[in-house]
Amino acid sequence: MLSSSVVDALHLSPLHERDDVPQWWRSSVIYQVYPRSFRDFNGDGIGDLQGITAELDQVAELDIDALWLSPFFCSPQLDGGYDVSDYCDVDPIFGTLADFDDLISSATTRGLRIIIDLVPNHCSQEHRLFKRALAAQPGSAERELFIFRDGTGEAGVLPPNNWQSHFGGPAWTRIVEADGEPGQWYLHLFDSSQPDFNWDNRAVHEEFERILRFWLDRGVAGFRVDVAHALVKATGLPDWGGRADGGSTPGFPFTDAPMFGQPGIHDIYRRWRSILGEYDGERILCGEASVDPLTRLADWVREDQMHQTFNFSYLAAPWDPTELRRIVTASLEAFDSVGAPTTWVLSNHDVVRHTTRFGQGHTEPHRNGDGIGPDDHQPDHDRGLRRGIAASMFMVGLPGGVYLYQGEELGLPDHTQMPHHFRQDPAYHRTGGNRLGRDGCRVPLPWTTEGPSLGYSPNGQSWLPQPEGWAALSREAQQSDPQSVLSLYKKALSTRRQHGLGSGSLAWAENHSTDTCLAFVNNDILIILNMGDTEYLIPDLPVLVRSDMASTSSRMLAPEECIWLQVV
Repeated sequence: MLSSSVVDALHLSPLHERDDVPQWWRSSVIYQVYPRSFRDFNGDGIGDLQGITAELDQVAELDIDALWLSPFFCSPQLDGGYDVSDYCDVDPIFGTLADFDDLISSATTRGLRIIIDLVPNHCSQEHRLFKRALAAQPGSAERELFIFRDGTGEAGVLPPNNWQSHFGGPAWTRIVEADGEPGQWYLHLFDSSQPDFNWDNRAVHEEFERILRFWLDRGVAGFRVDVAHALVKATGLPDWGGRADGGSTPGFPFTDAPMFGQPGIHDIYRRWRSILGEYDGERILCGEASVDPLTRLADWVREDQMHQTFNFSYLAAPWDPTELRRIVTASLEAFDSVGAPTTWVLSNHDVVRHTTRFGQGHTEPHRNGDGIGPDDHQPDHDRGLRRGIAASMFMVGLPGGVYLYQGEELGLPDHTQMPHHFRQDPAYHRTGGNRLGRDGCRVPLPWTTEGPSLGYSPNGQSWLPQPEGWAALSREAQQSDPQSVLSLYKKALSTRRQHGLGSGSLAWAENHSTDTCLAFVNNDILIILNMGDTEYLIPDLPVLVRSDMASTSSRMLAPEECIWLQVV
């Protein structure tokens, strides 16, 4: 409890009350693992489940609650595993089901939970159900599992509607029927190799309920649901004149997009929530739901639906204290209204890493996963790192759930100089190189200071090249350095848990919130982020954490620096 003198000195504006509900996920720190880029154990140049298990101690040192694994299921790997051909088996490039069971067991002994990706909007064209649909007749039960439609125009030569793929080009592909003649079209909001399921069909619901139980029975702590907002499409599949990703444009608001956010989606997640409730250990659902505005997104995390959803408004927040405060306030108000925790995230496998974003002169993630290449204006990596670390420390101090993306604890940037011939993202190939895609943020991690892949692979193989200079950012280089980014993350995350910040309160500290600084109190800690170009005088209070660990004795908060101060 803060004393009245402290409250008066800081001029606090309470916004969010302490959350005393004893559920682990409400205050969790969850670490995202992109398996093919984490650690290659068998030497084929692609990360695998054994590599994750081998490095669990390194991850556990961050004092996190869970790991979220991007897809490791059987897949042709045309979209980094998000094109699933078998939802109930491990792709051989990642290992076996026995390897997964070993990972679960090893994580449990370290107090870590495992959350896995689920991709229910679409599968791979190699999935047995889609192969059966191609071999079946129009109108058959097999085709009704997907969204097949007759074409328009003379002889059906035109797509059923004007929808566009997220990866470029039409969202429809025409098939050749068994008689060799051009036939129906199938919908794919993403690559043509990823046909969308028809969630108007009860059989699709039953198939995914089977999949949920398969992995819950193996001990997973929950599911991150990919493209959670897209499963149900508007009746009649009407034309859409807005962006392919549904983003609001003049005359075409997101709320009108016929392929996203339809009311029937909520019934699906109510059913899934009830299934998870049959299992012990508080299993959770987290939605990758691109839904605007925040008040509408909050509908996804009501008590009978998902436990968490990603806060993309926060991820896209610019380097501006007024706008950042607005988004934090709107987030807490929206999620508090339904009794759900807010989540915070700055990087993931689909966007330019925030240390690079903040150094490029603009601060929003590139739309639809567009990256930065050698022909683009190059970011100021030093400034991006300063801002990125400060932004991370501000985020870790907020109440609610935090998501970290592998390598951000090392301060890794994107690979912005990657030669184009290495690129594998389908967005790059479908657009003829007009969009670079997401490979830059998916580069394999550096573990050691030496070797052709810096310890990522035992023989130096690597499915994507690492940038020059990453040896100095490797875990080995930072492990024993008390002023490294890794040491800072460990200290901040430990302090977060020790002071209960994840389940804490938030009040804006008006006396330290200026045109260039943003300050709040969470429980007994005052957190100040200097987003301006001049130093700021901080109060004479004990320093717990500061993003520039070399300046612990200074009472001046440098530009692009964040500090945590003890107020009780």
